Amino acid sequence: LDEVAVTIAAKSPLELGAAADPARARGYDWASGGGYFADAPAVLLDNQQRGGRAGVRAYRAFVPEDGAVPLLVELGWLPLPGDRAMPQVARPAGRQQLAGLLAPPPSHGIGPTGFAAQGDGTLLAVGLDPAALAAPLQQPALAPRVLKLDPALSAIGYERDLDVLPNTLPPERHFGYAVQWFALALAVLATALVLTFRRSRP
Repeated sequence: LDEVAVTIAAKSPLELGAAADPARARGYDWASGGGYFADAPAVLLDNQQRGGRAGVRAYRAFVPEDGAVPLLVELGWLPLPGDRAMPQVARPAGRQQLAGLLAPPPSHGIGPTGFAAQGDGTLLAVGLDPAALAAPLQQPALAPRVLKLDPALSAIGYERDLDVLPNTLPPERHFGYAVQWFALALAVLATALVLTFRRSRP
């Protein structure tokens, strides 16, 4: 989180090709560059909460104009209606100049892996595996990192931010749970010691 904060504050852009650097596959960098969105299906990341509402995050494959490896770009969050009808994600046409945060893709967590093609060709996933998505998106390869599009680029995309823990507990909550459970363990230990070593009465 500290690395992300420093990167966003500095906004010293690298080229989009940095997304394919294997040495930075788990790191965070600011990047910018031009290119176009591939004529390929959109990818919808399921089970994404925003403001207490359920929805999906939309991704599309982007081809940098400098010949770098294509990468997935997060266009933003879209709500889901009660019948879970998937939204239509239009492909931004023409040349686009993008900027944003290069980040590791959202993981599958403990849920199932893979993706499912919808009726309109859109791919619905619960985690992003760029290597597995390359072929369905008609790309020779996809960079291991994704670009979280800068919210300031309001001309394209949907609601979004640069939060790297959108569906995960923040460190403060983890710390609070740790204190709570260790305190409970100490209380149980103290009770066990009292019951074990107290003098038995006739």
